[in-house]
Amino acid sequence: LYRFLARRTDADFNKVVLKRLFMSRVNRPPVSISRLVRNAKEKKTMVVVGTVTDDSRFPEVPKLSVAALHFTKTAKARILKAGGEVLTLDQLALRAPTGANTILIRGAKNARESVKHFGMGPHKNKKPYVRSKGRKFERARGKRASRGFKV
Repeated sequence: LYRFLARRTDADFNKVVLKRLFMSRVNRPPVSISRLVRNAKEKKTMVVVGTVTDDSRFPEVPKLSVAALHFTKTAKARILKAGGEVLTLDQLALRAPTGANTILIRGAKNARESVKHFGMGPHKNKKPYVRSKGRKFERARGKRASRGFKV
C-alpha cells in the first residue's frame, strides 16, 4: 500500500514510511507512551513505524491519536482508556494518504543493551562481556593490592 502511495503521491511522508517498513527490527526501535506524550500536539496523529510500548512510570496518559505497526496490550488499553484512538498504518493511509496532520516518531536506536558493548577495547570505557559481577570476575586479582593480593 505504501509503495503505491509513495509512487503516486508527492508526499515525502509516504516515502519515509515505506523506507522504514523495510527496515530490520533493530532499526525499528520501540517507542514508549511517554515519548508520544512528550511530542504530542493538538489534533495531530502520531505515526510510529514500529511498536508502541507502555510506560509504567507515566501515571496519566492524555487523549492521543496513534498509528503504529504494533501495540503492546497494556499500551493499547491505556490509550483507549484515556479516550484516544489506536490506528493501523492501513487505516492511517485511508485517513491521511499524504500524511497531513501527522507527526512521525521513532524510538531511541542505541538504547539496546548490546550497544553498550560495541567498540570494546582498552581505554574505551565500554561495557565488557562478563559472566558475573562477583568478587572473582574481572577484578584484576593478583595484579593489584586493592584487589586481593599483588604478585
